[in-house]
Amino acid sequence: MDLAELGDRSDGPPDRLAPARYTAGWLPRQIARYASVVDMLPVGSPGKVGVLDLAFERIGDRTELTAHYQKAPLHIARPLYDDPERPDMPSVMFLSSSGGVIQGDRYRIDVTCGAGSSVHLSTAAATRIYRMDQDYASQLVNFSVGPGAYLEYLPGHTIPYVDSRYYQRIAVTADPEATVVLGETVMGGRLARGERHAYAAYCGDLEVRGPNGQLVFYDPMRLAPPERAVTGPAVLAGFGVVASFYVVTCVRPARELADAMHDTLATTGLRAGAGVLPGERGAWARILGDRSLDVTAALHLTWDVVRRLLIGVPAPDR
Repeated sequence: MDLAELGDRSDGPPDRLAPARYTAGWLPRQIARYASVVDMLPVGSPGKVGVLDLAFERIGDRTELTAHYQKAPLHIARPLYDDPERPDMPSVMFLSSSGGVIQGDRYRIDVTCGAGSSVHLSTAAATRIYRMDQDYASQLVNFSVGPGAYLEYLPGHTIPYVDSRYYQRIAVTADPEATVVLGETVMGGRLARGERHAYAAYCGDLEVRGPNGQLVFYDPMRLAPPERAVTGPAVLAGFGVVASFYVVTCVRPARELADAMHDTLATTGLRAGAGVLPGERGAWARILGDRSLDVTAALHLTWDVVRRLLIGVPAPDR
């Protein structure tokens, strides 16, 4: 089916392009201090607001994309059923028609996964956050995951360039019987060019809640090198790449997942560790390294061992 033929979401908001939809209602202090009016191509100009709104449902013996809305520069590739071990699970790639994120950009992504559905989400390439003289850029990501659903979101690296200011909020609403696997990798800049933590601010918030709104866990990241060094022992130490990996599930005991992740990461030689999420709702891991290839390989190994435990199949080579 042509994506253009998919219907609009009947339960969706009446105006996806209303500023309140793509503007963060709250900003960390490290980002808010840069908020300003952009002289050229201000917020809301054509190409400055990217929107994706997707819905997936279990239909027959596989998951289908049942609703789809997009506004450039954000769009998706046609769903592919390319995992031979899970032919029922579509792989959907988020794309951008722009070369990267610039000042004043506002992106919003909403994904709803119906009961029993399974989907893998990724990006086509690294997200490059370009140098900024005014304002900041932001991305709001919202996932709603129904009972028995399985969602993977493993985007490519985020690379903040010199003087860039970027805020990302990922908000997950997950049924207690759902499984959500999330990964994120942030580089300290264009390391091969000698840029190392020269960005102005990179801030992220991840929050996971139950259907009743009760908070499961919250993980903030605040990196603002001009204000406070990010190379200390409680931040990134002397490393240039950090990856975070989260598994929210009740399919297997949290301690079993955390131990499997820890044992796997111990074989990589990288600075890494894993632990149990609050309320034993799953497990999480953090990986530090100097080379993106090493960190990516370690993240893939972690994803692989988790997949084998949760759904009984290995992670495909992406």
